[in-house]
Amino acid sequence: MIDEMANHATRVRRHVERLGLEKVETFIDSCLCLENLIDPMSPFIVRHGAEPPAPGEAPPAELPRLRAKGYMEHFINPPEFLEKQRKKLDDERDKPRKTPREPERDVLQFLLDHAPLEPWERDLLSTVREEAYYFAPQRQTKVLNEGWAAYWHSKLMTEKVLKPSEVIDYADHNAGVLAAAPGQFNPYKVGLALLRHIEERWDKGRFGKEWNECDDYDARRTWDKRLGLGRQKIFEVRRLCDDVTFLDEYFTADFCAEHQFFSFARDERSGNYEIDSREFRKIKDKLLFQLTNFGEPFIYVEDANHANRGELLLAHRHEGADLHQDHARATLEALARIWRRPVNLRTMIHDKSRLLRYDGSAHSDEAG
Repeated sequence: MIDEMANHATRVRRHVERLGLEKVETFIDSCLCLENLIDPMSPFIVRHGAEPPAPGEAPPAELPRLRAKGYMEHFINPPEFLEKQRKKLDDERDKPRKTPREPERDVLQFLLDHAPLEPWERDLLSTVREEAYYFAPQRQTKVLNEGWAAYWHSKLMTEKVLKPSEVIDYADHNAGVLAAAPGQFNPYKVGLALLRHIEERWDKGRFGKEWNECDDYDARRTWDKRLGLGRQKIFEVRRLCDDVTFLDEYFTADFCAEHQFFSFARDERSGNYEIDSREFRKIKDKLLFQLTNFGEPFIYVEDANHANRGELLLAHRHEGADLHQDHARATLEALARIWRRPVNLRTMIHDKSRLLRYDGSAHSDEAG
């Protein structure tokens, strides 16, 4: 991928030399506004389908027939009836088809296929899309990656590298990396703490049916079967999990209580952010919600000819959180620069369906 990115840089420089820096930079800025509008799971999905018909060749279609035994076929399905059925099929085939037929999550690929782009614009957009897919797995494993790095950094520095006189300075610098301001989520701190928690659990045998069914607080507090499986377990977790499965499987009530996690929300009366809950289930659900799809909204292309005017219509799959209005407007502006026609976004705002629209010069918001 390093070679690929070097090739991308060379292509961008060639476009700059031919078209000028400002023109190329402006278009790249629009593409970068949309780089999260991909389907990060698509590389892992194998779609099986029939071979498409050759160009200019109509797909095969079987005429609808009434069921009949062989000797009655001519009477049950006479030529006049079959001709009517054929005409119906032809009329249906000639009807304009909706594009896309199903909502399309990979918005960048849809723009590459259908937007009226010049060759250099298509080249730059495909470059941005390719790099977005390259970085998607890193974004899906940020907590686990940062926690893994912090775990081994600490292990190597304190056990193998530093002299005793240097440990205090190292600890001081490392504390800055792992510090978490109130109300903020530090992936280094959470990832490291959870990996250490898993290692301790599997070293002491705090897993399995017997552990899960134990209700004795004192027994659970002193539980230690001395299995020594912690190192093996964290390597397994590192190999198999992304951030969502990592927290979903191993963020336990014990871990939540030990590290004093809480959720917070804005108080409508005072306008201040306050502790909303210390309930484990609510805290865990909020964390998983923030990590699913990188904490970003699910946006789909719904129609490339909205209202039969060649306008682009996108839909937001509402998951309980409204869109940030300034982000939505910036996204619509970037889309309009690439689509070169007005663009629309259907969403929910305060539990009401709304249609956001940008026509290239002004924004509008109406009931959707």
